[in-house]
Amino acid sequence: MKAVWYEQNGPAEIMQYGEMPEPEPGPGEVRVRVVSSGVNPSDWKRRAGTTARIAFPRVIPHQDGAGVIDRVGAGVPESRVGERVWLFESQFGRPFGSAAEYTVQPSGHVVRMPDSVTFEQGACLGVPAMTAHRCLFADGPLEGKVVLVPGGAGAVGHYAVQEAKLAGATVIGTISSQHKADIATDAGADHTINYRTEDVVERVMDITGGEGVDHIVEVDFAANFPVTSEVLKSSGVVSIYAAGTGQQPAVPLQFRRSNTVVRNVLVYDMPEPAKDAAIADITAWLEAGALTHLVGPHFPLEQAIQAHRAVEGNAIGNVIVDVGGA
Repeated sequence: MKAVWYEQNGPAEIMQYGEMPEPEPGPGEVRVRVVSSGVNPSDWKRRAGTTARIAFPRVIPHQDGAGVIDRVGAGVPESRVGERVWLFESQFGRPFGSAAEYTVQPSGHVVRMPDSVTFEQGACLGVPAMTAHRCLFADGPLEGKVVLVPGGAGAVGHYAVQEAKLAGATVIGTISSQHKADIATDAGADHTINYRTEDVVERVMDITGGEGVDHIVEVDFAANFPVTSEVLKSSGVVSIYAAGTGQQPAVPLQFRRSNTVVRNVLVYDMPEPAKDAAIADITAWLEAGALTHLVGPHFPLEQAIQAHRAVEGNAIGNVIVDVGGA
């Protein structure tokens, strides 16, 4: 099979493209013929060694993807063969992810996908949609609350806007351009604030009648803390899913209001019940046609280096590697 791999940590250029043996599923596993492979920031950071050192002699990268089950291992119903599926955590604790024509995965990490969802859309779901779900729903229902989503046009932010709206929240997104404002608005944001040209604290307090927000889905805790500390309500929640580029805020954290919750979210070690809840809700939303997907640049498998560079360069939308035909 055609695959992309690396055998040491380093820049994108360490990745190789070539032939590898086709894998066979073991007990409790399925084999997926991959059509689309999604690239996330965590993929290039793992490759670079900034978040984890290489733990296997050879790694096929990428956690997310979509394709068709073509073989099953012992203990998995034969009826799963032929299912259109999306994948999550394909390369977490395992050497071989979705940047290959075939990948073998635990059956529970391979989720049936409605026929209305394309493979490229399915490859957007794993890390971004499940991260957004955990950030939003780990601390109770959101109906009637106000949710602030910094980076409302980003991969996680785009799903967070939609999921919060589906839960009955009012959503404010911060963005850096009119194009990104349009993306966030199309996703369902009730208000957008350009943090480069507007006073975010002033706008948030104006929008909320001086009350502030109940919940923040945070992409850069350190850089945005001056805003967070002013706009978060008493008993509010800030869920942090990315470290950002700056130093961490000074400790102790000084919020304007009390009884705040600071939650650090990492999709890979979410509690299993939280993963199950995310999958159930995402499946229901997909079946109802309630989610849109921010599909970004496409690259063929042999150009995985360029795909990683695009993600490192903050490309808009989910970067997709086209692996095989549908």
